[in-house]
Amino acid sequence: MNNTRPRAPLPRSRRMPWFDRGGHFSVLKTLCLLALLAPALWLAGESFAGTLGARPLTALIHESGRWAVRFLLVSLAVTPARVVLNWPRVTLLRRMIGVAAAAYTLAHFALYSADQNFRWLTIGTEIVDRFYLAIGFLSLLGLAALAATSTDAMLARLGRNWKRLHRGIHFFAGLALLHFLLSLKANITEPVLMAGFFVWLEVWRLLPPRRQGQIAALVALTLLATLATAAIEAGWYGLATHLDWHRVLAANWMPRYGLRPAAVVALVGAGVIIAARLRRRSGTGRRPPHFVPA
Repeated sequence: MNNTRPRAPLPRSRRMPWFDRGGHFSVLKTLCLLALLAPALWLAGESFAGTLGARPLTALIHESGRWAVRFLLVSLAVTPARVVLNWPRVTLLRRMIGVAAAAYTLAHFALYSADQNFRWLTIGTEIVDRFYLAIGFLSLLGLAALAATSTDAMLARLGRNWKRLHRGIHFFAGLALLHFLLSLKANITEPVLMAGFFVWLEVWRLLPPRRQGQIAALVALTLLATLATAAIEAGWYGLATHLDWHRVLAANWMPRYGLRPAAVVALVGAGVIIAARLRRRSGTGRRPPHFVPA
């Protein structure tokens, strides 16, 4: 018979982001919080210093959107980091990173609205008429809903439906990436790079659980994500700008064109493989017999 009593709710003063679920100060969560706040503080400082160029509001719109996408991908990387590196404490950061991604997305839309002088009819018309704005707004609504239901109280209220709802993060992240890609007219290096990482993260989730931490599977996954990144870049230039996609694809193997997104995806993937290997050799990455990755 289990005589344990339900854990009493923590006082409000112990529910701050820098405390863990037990109400104890967490260095890991504190460092994560500072990292999440750093871009906003940096942009605020640049804005007050007047160093954002001739159109500071436009620069703020673009930068807030970029950080929203970056943090979205980092939130999707939490589960792979837990499994591949056997780092269970990283799950403490998932909610915080996801909420931060939603906050930067809301800031992105608020700054866009300010640029339009809060003319809501004009803003609504633009969203309806422009596809990239429509999918960006749909992603905004989805991420806002996920952030609003990320609390323990909503988890208890929604029960099993909470997990079904929050699986939508993958769909909304995909929409955000597409919005990012379509919103740029020239240099698409970063959205293509983010798309490559997104491919890695999503295909990893399709692997059987027993293979998600295997080195051979990670090597194959890195190769697939690298090729997908090169194909996305070549396909985009071929369809959107009518450049010779063969030349764009070939540029990935020519050092004189610099480090292409596909090469960065390959290097990051290799880094993950090396980190996983080192964790296993040191003994910190060995899984207990009962370990079943989620």
